[in-house]
Amino acid sequence: MYTKRIFPIKGVLIWTRRHIILFIVLGFIPVILFDVLELKWLHLPWLPLGVLGTAVAFIVSFKNNASYDRLWEARKIWGGIVNASRSWTIMIKDFITNDHTAKSKTPEELQLIKREMVHRHVAWLNALRYQLRKDKPWEMHLKSQRSNKEFRAKNYRVCEDVEPIEGAVKPYISDKEFNEIFAKGNQASQLLGIQSRRLKELMEQGLIEDFRHMEMMSMLTEFYTLQGKSERIKNFPYPRQFATLNYIFVWIFILLIPYGIMEEFEAFGATILEHLSMHTDQDSFIHQTQVAIAKHFVWFSVPFSALISWVFHTMEAIGENSENPFEGGPNDVPITDMSRGIEIDIRQLIDDTDIPDPYIWENDIVM
Repeated sequence: MYTKRIFPIKGVLIWTRRHIILFIVLGFIPVILFDVLELKWLHLPWLPLGVLGTAVAFIVSFKNNASYDRLWEARKIWGGIVNASRSWTIMIKDFITNDHTAKSKTPEELQLIKREMVHRHVAWLNALRYQLRKDKPWEMHLKSQRSNKEFRAKNYRVCEDVEPIEGAVKPYISDKEFNEIFAKGNQASQLLGIQSRRLKELMEQGLIEDFRHMEMMSMLTEFYTLQGKSERIKNFPYPRQFATLNYIFVWIFILLIPYGIMEEFEAFGATILEHLSMHTDQDSFIHQTQVAIAKHFVWFSVPFSALISWVFHTMEAIGENSENPFEGGPNDVPITDMSRGIEIDIRQLIDDTDIPDPYIWENDIVM
């Protein structure tokens, strides 16, 4: 997640510099054929190209809206995890007591139980974020793109790519639980299952009564729901048929746009020549320079076609890079930072010790 008000224009230009060069080259080719080789028939009428551009703009907008919806839904889900985690911790703090047991626990023993439950929840947060950071087939091309790899290496780090999940989970659970969850496929789900089993044990010991047990089980159900919603976004991509056609249509428009605006610039140059022919002083250097520019005004179509192509391609690329909000991109939901924030918050609620510091992020990109 980028945290400043405006994303640096320099960064965007560096990120797209290879495509900018390509668009300039694509703009030069038809102008050379048109103006140098005198292939004056080599152009497209603007009207059908304008209709195509309008259709492409609608398609790009549709994809970007869908990508934003996926991103915003992911943020709402993790906002729910933040709130539910606090509620869960308050229940642990206030519901686990000696009020309904014949064998009372000492305050130290109760604190250890509460600490165990909260730490297991932190383990669930860490396991879930690691599962959401795993690469999916439809995400691999974005990470392998040269521009994205360079930007990531220079500007930010993804903790889940450099630190193994075992190291993030092991400090919060026992060795028995560690071996149990890693013998199964979905570690986060297994941890919630262990929490449920532990609640049953506490109820049987009389440390929580039926009503409180039911309320806490409802919170575990909520965690399962929030995890499932996150996995739904992670495991189901933006429909590939829409993404593929969007990509193809944008590139068709990019390839055709230089051929469509040449004639407009040529006509504009002819208009300038017509006005220049009315000048009284036609031998001056300024007049001759203007005439030379007007005769070859079609060359100005190169930067303009490159600009239009850059706008359409960049908008398509932004949608492509935003549609997977957990993959580890610079504009994703900062689940790593949020997990650490939740951990600090809930461990402080139970007066725990050795609480870690918040992550320190660089270049205004929070992961």
